Amino acid sequence: MKPSNPSRLFNRELSWLFFNTRVLEEAENIDVPLLERARFLSISASNLDEFYMVRVAGLREQVRARVQGEAPSLLSPSKQLEKIDRRAGKIVARQNRCWHDLRTELAASNINVLPVCALSKSQISDLRSTFDTTILPLLTPLAVDPAHPFPFLSNLGFGIALRLEKLGRDPLFGLITVPLSVPRLVEIKPGGKARNFVLVEDVLRSFAPDIYPDFDVTHSGVFRITRDSGIAIDERAEDLVQHFENLLRKRRRGRVIRLEIDKEMKPALRDFLISRFDCADETIEETADVLGLRDISQLVKAGSAEQLFPPFQARFPERIREFDGDCLAAIAAKDILVHHPYEEFDVVIQFLQQAAADPDVVAIKQTLYRTSEDSPIIRALIDAADAGKNVTALVELKARFDEASNMRWARDLERAGVQVVYGFIGYKTHAKVSLVIRQERGKLQTYTHLGTGNYHALNAKIYTDLALFTADKVIGEDVGKIFNFVTSYSEPKDLQKIAIAPLSLREALVKHIDREILHARAGRPATIWAKMNALVDPNVIEKLYEASQAGVKIDLVIRGICCLRPNVKGMSENIRVKSIVGRFLEHSRIVCFGNGAALPSDQASVFISSADWMPRNLNRRIETLVPVESPTVHNQVLDQIMMANLLDNTNSWELQSTGRYVRVTAEDGQPRFSAHEYFMENPSLSGRGAALADSAPAHLEDSNLPASQIFHPKFVG
Repeated sequence: MKPSNPSRLFNRELSWLFFNTRVLEEAENIDVPLLERARFLSISASNLDEFYMVRVAGLREQVRARVQGEAPSLLSPSKQLEKIDRRAGKIVARQNRCWHDLRTELAASNINVLPVCALSKSQISDLRSTFDTTILPLLTPLAVDPAHPFPFLSNLGFGIALRLEKLGRDPLFGLITVPLSVPRLVEIKPGGKARNFVLVEDVLRSFAPDIYPDFDVTHSGVFRITRDSGIAIDERAEDLVQHFENLLRKRRRGRVIRLEIDKEMKPALRDFLISRFDCADETIEETADVLGLRDISQLVKAGSAEQLFPPFQARFPERIREFDGDCLAAIAAKDILVHHPYEEFDVVIQFLQQAAADPDVVAIKQTLYRTSEDSPIIRALIDAADAGKNVTALVELKARFDEASNMRWARDLERAGVQVVYGFIGYKTHAKVSLVIRQERGKLQTYTHLGTGNYHALNAKIYTDLALFTADKVIGEDVGKIFNFVTSYSEPKDLQKIAIAPLSLREALVKHIDREILHARAGRPATIWAKMNALVDPNVIEKLYEASQAGVKIDLVIRGICCLRPNVKGMSENIRVKSIVGRFLEHSRIVCFGNGAALPSDQASVFISSADWMPRNLNRRIETLVPVESPTVHNQVLDQIMMANLLDNTNSWELQSTGRYVRVTAEDGQPRFSAHEYFMENPSLSGRGAALADSAPAHLEDSNLPASQIFHPKFVG
């Protein structure tokens, strides 16, 4: 295997920033409804915040610890930070230009975000009333001096800094921080047909002389901070929950690693903030017109339905209806693959609720990485425990930014009599698995749910994920061994169908890639299709390069980070990479191997997985790679889901060998095709049952797309 070097791999962090640029492109895309564009702008800003909280904070810590660069970047942390700041600065500038354009278009649609100076007398009167009654009581304005120390400001906190002068005393710095309970956009009423808003920082600056009546406010500026949100886990901790509670308290006070200030701020105010936040060596962003654009998501509710994506109603699998809604009976008859968000997450909820209420179900085992507030999954597990069933919940405390809610769920479950475990200290349990064990005719029968996404009802409305339900006895046995591994450290030696990280998943992928290499060298068709969120692992990338050089045709659908460099002669000319960014967040993980035949083929080996191809997933997480063996589900994943993703020419971007992404458009004579629209309009194969003959076509071969597009040589090996 050749050593990794910058000519063979893209930098992980810069690749992520290019992904966020693709998200921002949707905010600029005039084919996207207006308020959805505002939502995309908010998402791109929120993404950048989290990137600084985690990735940039980690690099800053490496610089302080004098750690040198390592694969896959081969750049020192300090060099990476230089490149990140330049690229992120361009993104911020572009976000502000986008906001300027959107603000104009919103105004044309009677949604106005106005400066205070543009308000009429009656509007100012209304704003004054709103400020006095709903904002001012929540504020704690400060004049900073030794008796009034600089306050603590939480992560993503913002406010205004002021220069205060008074005859006969030295100037002071004032500070007004904005509590989380205060909306960023303050609505002015009445507005007639229009909805009128003012940014809260503009309100504070306008009313600052009234807040500090004994001073002259000579100048002011808006600021915002981002704190390091990483946590370092001590493997020697005796009480893991208490340890995490302490870590979360420390995270609230994490180091400020990014200070944003508006471009009009005077140097004296700037220096005051830098010294008080102790962030002279961190990222100082001072070119933006508006800070914290993530908050403009508040505008999404202000418009009409015509300014949003058309409403979409997820389907409930027809095959389960044929069994009078009995999920277990439907699964016993045949495997079912549920495709979220096009099919209801309620299937997963009903699966567990029915298991909890079924007197013949004796045990339920469940992993919980992320779940929603007021989770029906948690409620079902509690009900099962109350009914006397043996219930085990594997709650992952290390799920970033969900640690506090997961600890709360763990306590609720424990109080109900659920056996709660937290997995390994050194590994995250990222696998998404439910196991139901039922007494049937004197024997134990397993019913298993294996997913690519989380048990989160709200996320399932916008994340594209796959949920496989099966009564396969061998898979049930494998899943039981996986739970035993996590609860008792009893390493499974004889898994028959499922591969798991960190024990065997990497090896399984390499084995299948090697098999395609042998097919190619023997002159047989050799093809790999894969879909995931991120491809970073340098060893897997080098194996894909080896396969490309052997003649294996490889098509990858990678939403976010991709460190693999495609289309390089002599290295990766047989590899194509595309990214889909659109209405729904692509999240499912699929891998298909031709197995001696050109894809799509009934001969193919098809898998779904919880894992992206990253070192952390393959080396430091409990993940699953699950074979798809039912012919109907096999066709659904390969002929329907993967084919539609590869053919999409509406939401897709193609990665060039330079690292640039180019938007894919329909070629001359080709119809426009959106994978998202296709799935919204066509029921999935495995969930259709007797409705197959009467419903809309589910196979792409049966659609109105021409054969030249369905099996386009660009995508078919």
